[in-house]
Amino acid sequence: MNEIAMRDAFLEKLCNLAEEDRRVILISADFGAPSLDKFRRNLPGQFISVGIAEQNMISLAAGLALAGKIPFCYAILPFVTLRCLEQIKVDLCSMNLPVTLVGVGAGYAYDDSGPTHHGLEDIAVMRGLPNMAIMNASDSIMATSLAEIAYASPGPKYIRLDRTKDKIDGSWDFTLGLRNLDSIGNDVTIIATGYMVSKALRVVESLANHQVDARVVDLYRIKPVSELLLEQIESAQRIVTLEEHFLNGGIGSIVAEIMVDNNIQRPLKRFGVTDRYSFKYGGREALHRECGLDLESLEKEILEWLEQLKR
Repeated sequence: MNEIAMRDAFLEKLCNLAEEDRRVILISADFGAPSLDKFRRNLPGQFISVGIAEQNMISLAAGLALAGKIPFCYAILPFVTLRCLEQIKVDLCSMNLPVTLVGVGAGYAYDDSGPTHHGLEDIAVMRGLPNMAIMNASDSIMATSLAEIAYASPGPKYIRLDRTKDKIDGSWDFTLGLRNLDSIGNDVTIIATGYMVSKALRVVESLANHQVDARVVDLYRIKPVSELLLEQIESAQRIVTLEEHFLNGGIGSIVAEIMVDNNIQRPLKRFGVTDRYSFKYGGREALHRECGLDLESLEKEILEWLEQLKR
């Protein structure tokens, strides 16, 4: 499984589900992937390509859902969310229909395609919609499980997928909404999501060289947020949030809201993308260096923050 990308792991599982249940329909907006080709070839009666017409894709999915089908809409992340936001609001969320939006290319996954393809504001936008559930895969094993969860769950759902082949070892119950990847660290709790979970694990290793004991919480169900997140926050001494998303409205905002609503006073440091679009190129890590999400910058900023807290 570690040799397969998240999107292919998700689509492979969805194809298996569709073979067992003819109600499952996959709708694609002018997009391709090896596992998508398999779905199209094996289940032509359950596959629809709408071309570059994402708004129509959402309305079509709503009609299919009203007819008893279980539709999945698949496209590049900004196009399946922002391009058809009104249709998602009116056709899906207002009627609470069981349609799953699958966006591939979270964060800077399409690094050299520019702001049109960067997925950096979608969590903030989508979590403002009533009835919409949001899940953000951090590895291929999870992506497979999220396909099953989406298939079995009512109401509209939005799943963010990366293009990577990450795999985090362990056996997990992905219905819980988060996973504690290291329960030992007491100095800092890093709450991360999606692609940044793997980087957070590397940050923990780096901080250990400076006698800082950190742990990582993978927050993969962003809405509705797991009740376990409150427990993680209450047990933390200091909290860092790490996301490849604009700081406004992302998981850093979610954690801050929970702390305020529950009168929890803890030092909190948020890391994410600053409030501007990037037109630079050179790969994902180059974009991370630009906004301070590279490993060296994260280590430096966290250590300086910890020193400030001691004063």
